[in-house]
Amino acid sequence: MSYPIIHVFGNPDIVMDAIPLRLLPRFSAQFPDVHFIALDPNEEWAIPDPFVLIDTVVGLSEIHVFHSLDEFDTSPTVSVHDFDALFNLRYLAKLGKLKGVVVIGVPPKMNEEEAFTKIVSSMKEVLPH
Repeated sequence: MSYPIIHVFGNPDIVMDAIPLRLLPRFSAQFPDVHFIALDPNEEWAIPDPFVLIDTVVGLSEIHVFHSLDEFDTSPTVSVHDFDALFNLRYLAKLGKLKGVVVIGVPPKMNEEEAFTKIVSSMKEVLPH
């Protein structure tokens, strides 16, 4: 059986960018049939369709699910925290290697309990039933 995959971005050394990674063990416990993979935005990735990821998004005050990279252009204050991640995603899309993308955006200043609850709710909507 093929398990859904959710990629988790973040930098454990930067507090505002570490929430998704700190919550990773809890996501795995909550969703045992999902394969969670921590990724470095500067590495090469295997790209499933859709490419579902959780990352810190500067400019958000609430968890937000983006279904297109174009949504990051709608507001100049909303961007994936790590420039390299958004750049790489756009580059892969331009090359035709990224067909679909879902980004569960996490505000950098949200407390972990609230973030966990709201991300879990968002994952339930994103994951196949």
